Amino acid sequence: MSTVVAQALHVFGLRPHVTNNVFFFDEQIIIFPSGNHCVKYNIDQKWQKFIAGSDKSQGMLALAISPNRRYLAISETVQEKPAVTIYELSSIPCRKRKVLNNFDFQVQKFTSMAFSPDSKYLLTQTSPPDSNLVYWLWEKQKVMAIIKADSQNNPIYQVSISSQDNSQVCITGSGVFKLLRFAEGTLKQINFQRGESSNYLAHAWVSEDRVIVGTDTGKLFLFESGDQRWETSIMVKESTSSRSLEVIQESESLIEFPPLSSPVSSVERMDITTNTQQQAMPQVFAIAAYSKGFACSAGPGRVLLFEKVEEKDFYRESREIRIPTDQQSNDPSQSDKQDVLCLCFSPSEETLIASTNKNQLYSITMSLTEISKGEAAHFEYLLYPLHSASITGLDTCIRKPLIATCSLDRSVRIWNYESNTLELYKEYQEEAYTVSLHPSGHYIVVGFADKLRLMNLLIDDIRPFKEYSVRGCKECSFSNGGHLFAAVNGNVIHIFTTTSLENINILKGHTGKIRSLVWNLDDSKLVSAGTDGAVYEWNLSTGKRETECVLKSCSYNSVTTSPDAKVIFAVGSDQTLKEISDSLILREIPAFDVIYTSITISHSGRMIFVGTSVGTIRAMKYPLSLQKEYNEYQAHAGPVMKMLLTFDDQFLLTVGEDGCLFTWKVFDKDGRGIKREREVGFAEEVLVTKTDMEEKAQIMLELKTRVEELKMENEYQLRLKDMNYTEKIKELTDKFIQEMESLKTKNQVLKTEKEKQDISHRERLEELVDKQTRELQDLECCNNQKLLLEYEKYQELQLKSQRMQEEYEKQLRDNDETKSQALEELTEFYEAKLQEKTGLLEEAQEDVRQQLREFEETKKQIEEDEDREIQDIKTKYERKLRDEKESNLRLKGETGIMRKKFSSLQKEIEERTNDIELLKSEQMKLQGIIRSLEKDIQGLKREIQERDETIQDKEKRIYDLKKKNQELEKFKFVLDYKIKELKKQIEPRENEIKVMKEQIQEMEAELERFHKQNTQLELNITELLQKLRATDQEMRKEQQKERDLEALVRRFKTDLHNCVAYIQEPGLLKEKIRGLFEKYVQRADMVEIAGLNSDLQQEYARQREHLERNLATLKKKVIKEGELHRTDYVRIMQENVSLIKEINELRRELKLTRSQIYDLESALKVSKKTRSQEVPESVISKDVVGSTSTMRLNEQEETGRIIEMQRLEIRRLRDQIQEQEQVPGFHTIAGVRLPSIVDSDVDFEVHTK
Repeated sequence: MSTVVAQALHVFGLRPHVTNNVFFFDEQIIIFPSGNHCVKYNIDQKWQKFIAGSDKSQGMLALAISPNRRYLAISETVQEKPAVTIYELSSIPCRKRKVLNNFDFQVQKFTSMAFSPDSKYLLTQTSPPDSNLVYWLWEKQKVMAIIKADSQNNPIYQVSISSQDNSQVCITGSGVFKLLRFAEGTLKQINFQRGESSNYLAHAWVSEDRVIVGTDTGKLFLFESGDQRWETSIMVKESTSSRSLEVIQESESLIEFPPLSSPVSSVERMDITTNTQQQAMPQVFAIAAYSKGFACSAGPGRVLLFEKVEEKDFYRESREIRIPTDQQSNDPSQSDKQDVLCLCFSPSEETLIASTNKNQLYSITMSLTEISKGEAAHFEYLLYPLHSASITGLDTCIRKPLIATCSLDRSVRIWNYESNTLELYKEYQEEAYTVSLHPSGHYIVVGFADKLRLMNLLIDDIRPFKEYSVRGCKECSFSNGGHLFAAVNGNVIHIFTTTSLENINILKGHTGKIRSLVWNLDDSKLVSAGTDGAVYEWNLSTGKRETECVLKSCSYNSVTTSPDAKVIFAVGSDQTLKEISDSLILREIPAFDVIYTSITISHSGRMIFVGTSVGTIRAMKYPLSLQKEYNEYQAHAGPVMKMLLTFDDQFLLTVGEDGCLFTWKVFDKDGRGIKREREVGFAEEVLVTKTDMEEKAQIMLELKTRVEELKMENEYQLRLKDMNYTEKIKELTDKFIQEMESLKTKNQVLKTEKEKQDISHRERLEELVDKQTRELQDLECCNNQKLLLEYEKYQELQLKSQRMQEEYEKQLRDNDETKSQALEELTEFYEAKLQEKTGLLEEAQEDVRQQLREFEETKKQIEEDEDREIQDIKTKYERKLRDEKESNLRLKGETGIMRKKFSSLQKEIEERTNDIELLKSEQMKLQGIIRSLEKDIQGLKREIQERDETIQDKEKRIYDLKKKNQELEKFKFVLDYKIKELKKQIEPRENEIKVMKEQIQEMEAELERFHKQNTQLELNITELLQKLRATDQEMRKEQQKERDLEALVRRFKTDLHNCVAYIQEPGLLKEKIRGLFEKYVQRADMVEIAGLNSDLQQEYARQREHLERNLATLKKKVIKEGELHRTDYVRIMQENVSLIKEINELRRELKLTRSQIYDLESALKVSKKTRSQEVPESVISKDVVGSTSTMRLNEQEETGRIIEMQRLEIRRLRDQIQEQEQVPGFHTIAGVRLPSIVDSDVDFEVHTK
């Protein structure tokens, strides 16, 4: 077994054509079939648990749940044999309780089943032509009763057992309605059909002996004990009113509390119906009963609720529930026209669930139907809108947890595998065949029947922005980087770019339809596989095939590559998994009698998953084993169409022909495929168009204004209400005050009455207490007297018991004495008997001794007689012995003679056998030679036939080509004339073009000159800018200096002005002037700083000149090296040209030698034919031909080997040239071009093939 494990996590899908395909397990959990599983789904918590189908199961046909909700019965076809498996739902996980698969009667499949009320019995119905109704005691696998349901082989749609009686059974079908009773080991019919038989589609028990039955003509019947009690017809209204169905006829009815049931139509009933009948008369496919009445389907998209009229004997229609229209559908008016196949109520009757023929599940809460009494209520999706047909495309992205699927139901859906929800979906006019998600999750490519569309995934829509005219695209795939995507058109692959949205490459080579595409990790290569048995690896840079592996006996279904792109894994119709590397099949792993339809490999390269044609998936570890080392899991009810792993190798996604999408959790027990940790979480961005944003902004503004208006209105209304309420409160307060006063008066009256009653009650109590005391005293006296009497009786009884005890003791003593006496008497009697018997024994022993004596005497006499007889016989046989010895001697002589004769004959026989063996070996050799010659003759005949066929084909081609040549010559004559005329028109234009080209060349030269000037000017500009910056800095410094000096001058002026005030006082004036001198004359260092700045600028200019000189020398060195490289490149090119010329010459010589060999072979064959006609034994000529053919093969192999070596050398040289070209500053010489070797390669491949 493999260590790779997959666990089913979630499924999106429903199987519709399973009888009774949805029901409640409890109030929150429902069970429904999906793929090859039964799913337990919690409506509130949204989790799913799976009950897998049986191994090698071909799909489920019918389900049934027991009334106690403990057991689930599943009807399946396992290896083309019917089986009924019963699971125990109470155990976790659900386990198989019983399997019914051994039958004593003919059965193809079980189409309907039902449990009895006590869950002990199971009723099953088989399909025509047997149509057996079987009543099982399922726990013991015992058939209690069996009966043929219908002798005319009409299909039976539903069987059921009464909800309160194990013995009552009902079956309905095409022209069949029978009520049966189980009694005395048989099922007996208790009703008899009267009048015309209808096509009864569904029924439900409403009590112990009453059944509601629906037909394909919209009629409902109530039967009680086989007799019809009530009938009504449902007709479609043509009016435009909200109600479209109307009850027309009614008759007597009788109803009680019904059971929970969910009958459903089978697959066959869909074949019976026609569109005209559906429009005219609604068909009742499903009926479910509940406490108030019953619900029934009433035509496409309609469910009616009927309730019993109280104290009357009929039902009336109470509600109508519709399936809502789907706005995402391509035809919303027809989206609700779905047939409801199954209905079921929850145990509390709070929820009603319906399943339809388009794989959808709907639910509605019954309280909502009661609220909307006037109008029709609408169902809601229980899960999400699911696919209703085969899923054809599947893809996922890297940046978001999204899954994209497309289906033949013309829809594209986007799922979220992290939250298990449906993000987007849209239906189209055409069928969608394939889908691919961009790695970012923002774009999607879908291949439709008419076009290939590239679309945006918006927040609430899937909107196309580019269409390509690629019809019927069955495969498409984005590259891992997202910059390219490939699309298949029949046997051609188109490569598009997502930047310019153009077709950049077309890959041709397949002869059959391409079924699978896969990119390698760096998007440099693309691998394709098709129905023509070819697996090609394409190089996208050249657009050519790099490797190829063709096996015409296999039609490939899917292909994938290892993470390093060295190994290709392919699966197809030959029931094997192939490992392909370098155009060779390394290994073929058998699939063990199934066809693999799809394959995927983990990004770690350790886990491989394959899907099969029977719907299972297999998990394998890599490297693969030739043994059955894999885990197989039940998945789909049809072939697995696509499968892939998410980018982090955590989840496996599979889709099938049954329209289901499964998500699986995968891991390796060995821990090899450990989860790849995401460096960045999933993206949350979404695309929104500008118009949508503007519309939403406009809507928001309108809504804001509306809210403000509503606020104003509400405030006004509130004020009005406040005023009204204040008035009402005043009125009520007045009323309450009046009432309170009246109540107070009443209270006082009641209080007085209460006091009176209290007094009377006290008096009564006192009287009662007195009475009670008196009665107690009387009772005590009576009881005392009784006690005394009882005590006296007790004493008397005690005395009696003592007397009785004494009497019994006496009796015991007497009994002991009698017993001892009887024992003594018995011992004496038996001792006397013993003595008698011993005497008899002694007498018998004496008799025995006497008989022994007599026996010995007789023995002696007999021995003597025997001795005499023995002596007589001895003498007689001695005589005979002598005679025999004499005859023996005579015979010995004869045998000696015969032995000599025999030995001589044996030698002759051995010689003959040796001769025969030699002849046989010669014969075998000759036969081998004959066989080899016959094989050679047959091979030569085949060659002759093939050559004749090829000659005929070539002659036909030559004839066709001659005809085409004649036609083409006609066209040539016409076209030559046109060409001459066009040349006349073109010549002046060509002259103009030459002139323009010369102008362009001149302009290009001018452009180059301008570019050089621009570069020089840019350098000058940079220099000037640097100088400008330096001057700016100097200017700022000078300005700062100027500001400082101005400030100093201002301060000096102020101080001088202050000194002038002391002009009349010389002493003070002198001191102030000395202070000024000390203050201002000591700042002479500012001049030195200015001198330093000028020195720095000179040093900067000197260093800059030095760097410019270095740069000029480096440029000259680069130019010299470029010239050297250019000379090397020219030399290599010349060598390559000479080598290619030599190769072409060798190929011409090879062609000549081949033509000579071909002529020699044809001459040899002609001579061989003539010799075979003249001489029949032409073994020598065969040897000559064989030797020439071997010589020819050896020559071909040698030439092929030489050419292959030369080709490899040319590739190596070209790679070197490409590397040289990538060196900066090195350019190819214009005009020098290598001669192409494509034509010669093609010729060589044709000859070798």
